[in-house]
Amino acid sequence: MLLLAARGIRAFADGFVSLILPIYLTKLGFDGWEIGAVITGTLLGSSALTLAVGMFGGRHRRRALLLMACALMAATGLGFALVTAFWPLLAVAVIGTMNPSSGDSSVFLPLEQTALTQTVSAAGRTAVFARYSLIGTLMGAAGTLAAPLTDALAGVTGGDWTVAARWMFLLYGALGAVALLAYARLSPAVEHASATGKQAPLGPSRGIVMRLSLLFCLDSLGSGFFVQSLLALWLYQRFALSIGTTATILFWSGLCSAISFLVAVPVSRRIGLINTMVFTHLPSSLFIMAVPFVPDLWMAIVLLLARGALSQMDVPTRNSYVMAVVRPEERAAAASVTAVAKSLASAIGPVLAGGLLAASPFGWPLLIGGGMKATYDLLLLASFRHIKPPEER
Repeated sequence: MLLLAARGIRAFADGFVSLILPIYLTKLGFDGWEIGAVITGTLLGSSALTLAVGMFGGRHRRRALLLMACALMAATGLGFALVTAFWPLLAVAVIGTMNPSSGDSSVFLPLEQTALTQTVSAAGRTAVFARYSLIGTLMGAAGTLAAPLTDALAGVTGGDWTVAARWMFLLYGALGAVALLAYARLSPAVEHASATGKQAPLGPSRGIVMRLSLLFCLDSLGSGFFVQSLLALWLYQRFALSIGTTATILFWSGLCSAISFLVAVPVSRRIGLINTMVFTHLPSSLFIMAVPFVPDLWMAIVLLLARGALSQMDVPTRNSYVMAVVRPEERAAAASVTAVAKSLASAIGPVLAGGLLAASPFGWPLLIGGGMKATYDLLLLASFRHIKPPEER
């Protein structure tokens, strides 16, 4: 499907920029607080755009909105390639589509999720979200392996790593143009399917969406303490890893996550969506909390791979659950509100984590973030275990 192909292209671009970004900012002379602020800016900007699309995008065709988002992605790559001063770069981060995370937290998300949901039956919904997440994670992992191309480009450009990084940001923008070509070929089936032909704001589903959003905020607040860019920075500082070694570790972690998406589908059919979300996610939170305490790199790698094998099984199940428990005409608004809640909460973490990393080499961000995510798991189980999607009733 074209939507899945475009998702893969974007994920590949996110994969390499999430590794390059913090090291590039370090080489520009930014301190931990400034790096955290830029990463926070990317998340805040994405939140504002996502909310606008979810609440008001019903007045426009989905394909047109996706094409405009791709144009903004291309402009973002150009901006990061040309701007080097802190405040102008922060402005580019807020306005643009740069994603510092291994997951998707962008304006594309509610548009793609609602389009996918209306093209499948309730029974096939979780499976299509698993494929969506699988492609995104695999291509994101492949993107991390492309990050060391920066070193090769540095050799070509006279040994200046920052110049090479700017070429990689231009590649990010070019991939936005490639994704635009895929979205341009979407069929009319992706447009609004409600009786009025328009998506509706939240109505009867408001209560459950608000409760889910509050819980997702807690989860994403924890995730914000170790988004992929900051995790790469911590590994770089703690173990003095090269960008190539860090990319390899994150690639295999991403591969483990990709395999888990396929496992999530039969597991959720057997034990339910909520149980799958909680009982796979909780152990992964404990694994990330243990990472700062290990003395050797190989132990950290084992824990990160174990976390990767479990931490993302809740992604297709969570997306499927949200789409299942709201009315069809409210799906875009629900996807937008929950995505924005996650993005806003995750935007708080990086700037705090950046300060913690500047103050101490210990992995406080991993410990604090993992504890928040474990708390989310327990609260989600207590609050929603009795609210079933249609296929489980």
